[in-house]
Amino acid sequence: MRQYQIKRTEETRKEVTKIICNQCGKEIPVVNGQAQEGVFSVDFAWGYFSEKDGEKHSFELCEECYDALLKGFRIPAEIEG
Repeated sequence: MRQYQIKRTEETRKEVTKIICNQCGKEIPVVNGQAQEGVFSVDFAWGYFSEKDGEKHSFELCEECYDALLKGFRIPAEIEG
């Protein structure tokens, strides 16, 4: 979950002030709008042929929760590098 603050300068913009892992609740440190740890962010809009057609789901996972998610895959994720 991301929390924002509106920054009013020459251009009004939103800046991330806090990121919280949706799975475990850990707060990921943010400095000047940038996460200081790895964060897996999802913004997904469901489409046709889905029971969630038209819904947009957004969430963040800390690195530990992301690793736990991957361990549950029956077919491993493709990882490069």
